[in-house]
Amino acid sequence: MGELSGPFLAHNRGMTSEAGFSEERSAQVVAASFGGTTDPRLRRIMQSLVQHLHAFVKDVELTEAEWAAAIAFLTATGQKCDAVRQEFVLLSDVLGVSMLVETINHRAGGATESTVLGPFHMVESPPRELGDSISLDGKGEPCLVTGRVTGPDGEPLGGASVDVWQASEDGFYDVQQPGIQPESNLRGLFTAEADGTFWFRTVLPRYYPIPDDGPVGALLRATGRHPYRPAHIHFIVAADGYQPVTTHLFVADTPYLDSDAAFGVKDSLVRNFPIVDDPERAAEVGLPNPFRTVHFDVVLRR
Repeated sequence: MGELSGPFLAHNRGMTSEAGFSEERSAQVVAASFGGTTDPRLRRIMQSLVQHLHAFVKDVELTEAEWAAAIAFLTATGQKCDAVRQEFVLLSDVLGVSMLVETINHRAGGATESTVLGPFHMVESPPRELGDSISLDGKGEPCLVTGRVTGPDGEPLGGASVDVWQASEDGFYDVQQPGIQPESNLRGLFTAEADGTFWFRTVLPRYYPIPDDGPVGALLRATGRHPYRPAHIHFIVAADGYQPVTTHLFVADTPYLDSDAAFGVKDSLVRNFPIVDDPERAAEVGLPNPFRTVHFDVVLRR
């Protein structure tokens, strides 16, 4: 039998000669391979991913060495993850993807604005009574946090859960310093009163660097970026029948408000933490005098 022509071979492969891979048609060809995906959302995501990824590769004309370096970087990122360290979350944070996904999925519409979860919500916060201190070692400048949880029309959300966690005065979370900080230090899960109010005692948080001893830190150094986040307290607030919010409360006079490594700062979440010099008030709330204070009202969407 004589040699078969190219078009004949293409036909017997189940495609026309125009369906082959080329630089110009790469995205179209690969996206078409996902056309039979039965889940319409997955099909849309994969086809869009292919289109944008191929466009990026063509735009920068990625070299083979650069692609190999990217694979090595992602491999090292996965290898750095463990039970208390999520390097891929850090990567998502420093690329701004975490904040973008959070913002798209939680458009405020008058409710409290959301921000990134962060990589340190790795353990469950222990239930605590309103007014308890989450600072188990008492190290740091004392602070009283008060607030109220309501719905969009101001209706009080009694029984709302208020999950909080923060870094220490030295800029570390408990999971970063086992044996140095007490277990579950600076973490607490509170239940709001019938009128939606909540309050707890803590210490003033400090700004801190995200973990920069791994691939993400190397990326920041290579691009001339710092790893710091401004001082903040994390919140997850939830109530039955309402959409929960993951957010931060930022200290107004902290460094790095304008250059958060995770892009988490929103103006509506920045608060003053004024000093209260009032011995009677300090005794009433069980804090040494003077102390810091802040009030944070949280509005949830239905």
